Amino acid sequence: MKKLIVCAFALMSTMATMAQDIQLPAVNMKQKTKSMMETLASRHSVREYSNKMLSNQDLSNLCWAACGRSRDNQHRTAPTAMNKKEIRLYVFTAKGAYEYLPVENKLKLVAKGDNRKMIAGGQEFAATAPVSLVMVMDFNLFGSTNEHAKLMTCVDAGIVCENINLYCEAAGLCTVPRATMDAAAISKLLNLTDKQVPILNNPVGYAK
Repeated sequence: MKKLIVCAFALMSTMATMAQDIQLPAVNMKQKTKSMMETLASRHSVREYSNKMLSNQDLSNLCWAACGRSRDNQHRTAPTAMNKKEIRLYVFTAKGAYEYLPVENKLKLVAKGDNRKMIAGGQEFAATAPVSLVMVMDFNLFGSTNEHAKLMTCVDAGIVCENINLYCEAAGLCTVPRATMDAAAISKLLNLTDKQVPILNNPVGYAK
């Protein structure tokens, strides 16, 4: 009987842990958006947001546009030098901080709680966005930390950031690209190593 109770408790604990992750719905490839030319012409930065939370469908489309799986498991919507795929995307909400897993199209819980103020870094408007995306350069994935590696990972992070900017404009969401944030606090929260560096972020929300 005791063994059954222990097993049941373990199963419930495992299920509770799994429930904290968010399996995103399939990306809506037929979403109606502005054309590419209209998007480029009208793209602009927005620093005021509604407090309405993004739907899981919007999160799915947004993360996929940033650096999701494209043609197959080996490619992403954002190109990277030598296809290293070294830019890791983290999603901060009022409920927690998650890592986006492109192959599974899933948000994996990394830390519970509202830590969006770490991303604001003194610019309070950023903490009002319901979602903030943080790009982390992972030099372990790139395979080097030399000057060329640093240059290319910065370029790759910029590409992911621009994907976010263009998608938001096309889909009617609001965002602004930023480098300001408490990188040290974010690194500690996400348990990053000295070879995993937060570099850019995008607060995202609906129009206020």
